[in-house]
Amino acid sequence: MCLCVYSVELQKLDWFRNFRNQQSFASYLKRHRMAKVHVCNVLVYENPSAFLKPFQFEITFECIEDLKEDLEWKIIYVGSAESEQYDQVLDTILVGPVPEGRHMFVFTADPPNPSKIPIQDLVGVTVVLLTCSYKEKEFIRVGYYVNVDYIDELKENPPATPQYENLVRNILATNPRITRFKINWDDNHNNGQDHGVATNQENVPPVGASSSGIANVSNPEDSMGPLKNVQMVANPAAATNSKSEESSMDVN
Repeated sequence: MCLCVYSVELQKLDWFRNFRNQQSFASYLKRHRMAKVHVCNVLVYENPSAFLKPFQFEITFECIEDLKEDLEWKIIYVGSAESEQYDQVLDTILVGPVPEGRHMFVFTADPPNPSKIPIQDLVGVTVVLLTCSYKEKEFIRVGYYVNVDYIDELKENPPATPQYENLVRNILATNPRITRFKINWDDNHNNGQDHGVATNQENVPPVGASSSGIANVSNPEDSMGPLKNVQMVANPAAATNSKSEESSMDVN
């Protein structure tokens, strides 16, 4: 009995030593289909701000190994809770090639076109989505509630005709809704689990998000064009902004 226990402990010790080896660790992750990319933190810049100002998100993420393909990031504004046809893809960028390690960049996107938002949904609470995909498969979605209202002088008596220049948006940056999707990170597609099935949901997406959480893009940008919107930062710790808000994200 004692010999058996001792043998088991030795096996555990050997496993732990092998587990510390990076190659064994990567092999373990592949066998168990764990995510190769982890979003560590998101900062929302210039919040609150005028409705017509660009969105800015500082995104910190970590890769457990080199990625062969680019990561596709999107910012989507939900124009109406009634129909996803009012969803607006504010911008799409491709980041890559991405080596192993921790990385940070600032994603800037133009505001939504207010003329495409139903008048009854222009003011009030809506949602903005930050999504990331690998090989056209979405693996994480971060949703924020957004409150849109007029400036203080117009709140009590809002104008009958929309005045976009007098609208203010406030993103609830401290309470994001995070959803992870289990995807196939490798080239093999023999297990049928590579369609972005939400098998590991942290939270339910905000009310008002479209059923798919993503809008169709008829003309996606090429691999070089979107990079003009990305500011890669070599040292994330050195990048600070007094007007940014940190998301309370536990996504490690």
